[in-house]
Amino acid sequence: MDEERFNRELRKFLKRFGVTTQREIERAVRAAIDSGVIGGEETLAVEATVTVPGVLPALRIEGQIALSGPETPDAA
Repeated sequence: MDEERFNRELRKFLKRFGVTTQREIERAVRAAIDSGVIGGEETLAVEATVTVPGVLPALRIEGQIALSGPETPDAA
């Protein structure tokens, strides 16, 4: 395995995933606020699942997204 190539390809995928996911979450939250489904003061539960067929069945990451209030430290 070419470690450098693997690392570059993985980083490209993660960048694309992050940018696309952020854009879609922002769009969905704005639409939910505009339609009155949520008020804009909530803390939303969020989860993401990534799979690599044949290699990684499912990696599930959970967290929260606060829509207002003070910032909280990153949980690394």
